[in-house]
Amino acid sequence: MRKIYAFGLTLCATLVFFGCALQSKATDKPTITIWHWMTDREPAFTELARRYEAKTGIRVNFELYAPSDAYSQKVRAAAQGATLPDIFGILAEKRDFSSFIKAGHVLDLTPHMDADSGRWRNSLFAKALAVNEFNPGNKYGIEPGVYGVPIDVMAIQMLYNKGLFKKLGLDPEKPPLTFQEFVEIGKKIKAQNMQGMVSGWAEVWMIDCFANNYAFNIMGKDKVIDTIKGKIPYTDPDWVKVLGLFKEMQEAGLLATGVVTMVNKTAEQLFANGKAVFAFNGSWCVNVYKGMNPGLKYGVMMPPRASDKYPMVIWGGAGSSFMVNARSKNKEEAVRFLQWLTDKEQQAYLAETTNNLPANKESLSKVSEILNEFVRNMDNTTHPNVWGVSEFPAVIEAFDKGIQSIIIKEKTPEQIAAEVQKIKAREQAKKR
Repeated sequence: MRKIYAFGLTLCATLVFFGCALQSKATDKPTITIWHWMTDREPAFTELARRYEAKTGIRVNFELYAPSDAYSQKVRAAAQGATLPDIFGILAEKRDFSSFIKAGHVLDLTPHMDADSGRWRNSLFAKALAVNEFNPGNKYGIEPGVYGVPIDVMAIQMLYNKGLFKKLGLDPEKPPLTFQEFVEIGKKIKAQNMQGMVSGWAEVWMIDCFANNYAFNIMGKDKVIDTIKGKIPYTDPDWVKVLGLFKEMQEAGLLATGVVTMVNKTAEQLFANGKAVFAFNGSWCVNVYKGMNPGLKYGVMMPPRASDKYPMVIWGGAGSSFMVNARSKNKEEAVRFLQWLTDKEQQAYLAETTNNLPANKESLSKVSEILNEFVRNMDNTTHPNVWGVSEFPAVIEAFDKGIQSIIIKEKTPEQIAAEVQKIKAREQAKKR
């Protein structure tokens, strides 16, 4: 009996040992946690996570937090509490991005980008990488390198409803090329009591984007940058001309009723349902419009140029990007996952299922014709995060809210120019 009892104990111990060993082996591989804000991509991310686990045995957990404002607050709080996930995005200007890097929250991906003769770097659009890159001698004091991975690219342009163009007696294949042609269409819109251009101009960054397009077109990049540096005042005639375009658009009937209090989701619904002739929106709208009205017939156009002196430039480059938490115990696995996520096959899948432009240049064959219209103007893109300078937040706010005041006829372009310059001088004095 003693021998049987001893054998039983030994057998149990052995089974427990091997059970623990097997359990330990099963849990050796980490789980990668990713925070994101992209509600339209949640199903696609879930499917890609399933594929990656089937391929590698590593579980990827995408956690959605929306809207974007709530997401940003969560990321900032997590950074302060050192509880950031393995992979996350930063929805902020480059100065804020740099503060995350300085605090040790973001991994420098340059060695990985340049490995294997730069295979990873070379597969991605250079303009998309530029938003996540800090060059030598940058004003933020960041070690040169790439600190984020673009998972798609975007361009913010104008859209026009082809059916409504026909109703206005216009050629649906010939959108306006000049601002004067644009104004003439506004008169037709007004005469027929239709709605002109919709956009989320309650979100003032979209006003800023539209105004920057025309600032570059009217005065060129160098003068815009010199204004930010404080060498040119906002009372300069060229800036008054930029502000005056908004007054002219409003008077011509080109701006939809209530555009200054309109959030972008409302603007998207109006355009998708054929209630507005024009929209100012980003390439992400293709997926949004498809969900709202699959039969919508529309085209993509550059904002009509107001000057022939300089080219029209639009905001674009990286749409959404992910960063690796430098303090994560899983950072190497996180890098490998992002390499896989931005590889040709996965990028093609994302392009097909979410109708966003892929960050991987080799995946463009899977892009729809309407998205290709955005791609054609990618060479004309710029973004404040790559200018190397940044305006004071108070100045940007005064400028954008001033445009709202112009649109609702509270103030003139000249008054807003003077007010913005006064705030600029105040902010400069604080810095001295």
